[in-house]
Amino acid sequence: MENPSYIALSRQMALGRQMSIIANNVANMNTNAYKNEGMMFVEHLNKTKTGERLSFTQDLRLVRNLAEGQFHTTSNPLDVAISGEGYFVVENDGNTRYTRDGSFKLNTDSELVTSQGSLVLGDGDAPISIPSNATDISITRDGTVTSSAGTAGKLKLVSFENEQLLVKEAGGVYSLAENQEPVDEASGEIVQGAVEGSNVQGIIEMTRMINTTRGYESMAKFIKQEHDRQLKAIQSLASTRT
Repeated sequence: MENPSYIALSRQMALGRQMSIIANNVANMNTNAYKNEGMMFVEHLNKTKTGERLSFTQDLRLVRNLAEGQFHTTSNPLDVAISGEGYFVVENDGNTRYTRDGSFKLNTDSELVTSQGSLVLGDGDAPISIPSNATDISITRDGTVTSSAGTAGKLKLVSFENEQLLVKEAGGVYSLAENQEPVDEASGEIVQGAVEGSNVQGIIEMTRMINTTRGYESMAKFIKQEHDRQLKAIQSLASTRT
């Protein structure tokens, strides 16, 4: 395979990975607080033995669109959304995790948990307990949780210097990258009775999918044409020597 084919193949491989990301975005259009993802592409220059510089396509890393998703009103007083900056702090199997999905409920111990069953933590990293028979549950804009049984606690919100470094895990939660720590309490406000939806825009993603498919097919066609050209040249050279 000659250099033009290698260059086209690098582009085709990058487009294949991009298609997987687009498909995942589309699959999560209805996932609470899901953030649209895309690839960051860069030019990778490689010097050959002859001194020629070849320009390859390299997918550097994933980039999240951190824009706030649309809020959806619910009838659940335990559902909350973050307006602005911040992440809820939750405990998952003894490990601290972070999420913007505020679809909460009570477990069998009357503790506030996520839809995946992770404990929602308040100030002091303590669980928030609300008696199962409590009424008039209220969650204020600063995260204070009260009910007919009194004050249950205050939701803990944190922010980060670089949200792009958060490591996405299953269940809509994030863990910290190496040497990363929350910087302080976030400035976001709590909206009770609503959840943040995905920020994926279906029409845009379908357009990206079509363009990516066309680009992939174009590279495949180019590689085949290069292969046919080389094969024809070899056959022509062989026929002149017989």
